[in-house]
Formats: sequence, structure tokens, C-alpha cells
Amino acid sequence: MTSYDGESERALAARWKVPRCVVFDRVSSTLDVLHELAGQGAPSGTTVLADEQLSGRGRHGRPWHSPPGRGVWLGFLAHPEDAGAVGLVALRVGLAAARSLEAIGAAVRLKWPNDLMLEDRKLGGVLCEARWHGTRPAWVAVGVGLNVHGPVSESLRGAAIALDEVCRGVSRLEVLDGVLGGLRSMPQRPRLDDGELAAYASRDWLRGRRILQPTAGRPAGIGEDGALLVETESGHVERVIGGTVVAA
Repeated sequence: MTSYDGESERALAARWKVPRCVVFDRVSSTLDVLHELAGQGAPSGTTVLADEQLSGRGRHGRPWHSPPGRGVWLGFLAHPEDAGAVGLVALRVGLAAARSLEAIGAAVRLKWPNDLMLEDRKLGGVLCEARWHGTRPAWVAVGVGLNVHGPVSESLRGAAIALDEVCRGVSRLEVLDGVLGGLRSMPQRPRLDDGELAAYASRDWLRGRRILQPTAGRPAGIGEDGALLVETESGHVERVIGGTVVAA
């Protein structure tokens, strides 16, 4: 496959101002391809798109349903210079995606650490996989999966949503125009600044809810290092840096 929704690889690279765009009809995972390209010296901003993923994955190796023609299955290559910025990439990608989707009429909220929520159902997710040279980051492969065209499968309908249920007639290219614009301009600082924290707080899906895991309590936002802050029943605020959130 050398075109995506009628646009050639060269035209897409120019459209999104990225050094290279590689398009596949079917692939195991865009992240797998991206790691291969990065190992060959691909520059920051290299973009991989697939019409279908056969082995799309989320956090902890969970499968990600990636049917042909239904969604955006995107890989984007980043080269953070500061090791401290690596752990913030997924949060920043989520913010960039949420802002771009809001611009086309979708009130997207963020579920820490990497889910995009729409009308209390999962619209998409972000997965970042870093490779290192010792203590220095070699690259970060950013994977973004977004359900664009419905219907979602019957087994997922209660938990997942497609963007066109809210934004009628939206195209995958329209979604990618905004998302890639946000990814290209992503900050590389090792801490979230006040503006980023405020932007996250205004979209925080967990705030005010009660969670059971990874620690019981009520989320109270995130710290400048991206940690989830949870107020426990004793009133103590606990910092959570990893794990899967289970809401009560």
C-alpha cells in the first residue's frame, strides 16, 4: 500500500511536514515497524500508518483491536534528548491528541496514564516504547490508536466509542492533520509546566472519581513528573508512577 485514503506517502509527508511517511495496508504493529526504522537511523518525526494492524497492542501487551479502514493506527518517532522527558511523552501525546480532537468537536478527556475518553467510553490510547543507549534515550516509538469509524465491535460497544458517533462525517486524514501537528510541536522538557498541568486538569477524566487500584482513593490530578496523585481515605496524598487504574 503506497497511499492512505487517496494520498501518497510523499504527499502525506509534505502535508504533515514530517521527514518521511510510510504507509502499509496491513502490518503486525506500527510500533514494530517504527523500531526497525529507528534502528536504521530514521529521523525524528518519521511517521508510520497502517490501514490494519494484526497485532496491535496496548499497555502490558494487551491486544488492541485495529480493523481495516476503521481507525487511525499511527506510529511516530521521537528522540528526546533528556532522559527525564521520556516518561512524559505519553501524557504529552494524549494532551496533543485531545486538543486536536476538541478542535473538530469532540470533548475528549484523559484517563491517566494513556487513555482518551469520549462520552465515558474509550476512544483511543497511547503507547510509548523507549530504547536506550545506557542511561541515554536512543528513541521513543509513539503509538496512537483512535477509533474513527464505527460501529465498534459488539463485544466492545459498552466500553469503546468511535469518533464518528459524535463527529459525523469526520475523516481519518482530518484527525491526523490535528494529531500530527500536535506531535510535531511536543515539548521536550523534563517536567510538565503550569500550562500543561492546567490543560491536563481541565480534561482529567479521573478527577472526583473513586479508584480501587493501583491504590485506593480519589485522584487529585498529576504532578509535574507525570505521577498520578491519589488522596487516600486517611487524607494522605500518594504518588503513583505506574500501574493500571481500576475505577470503583
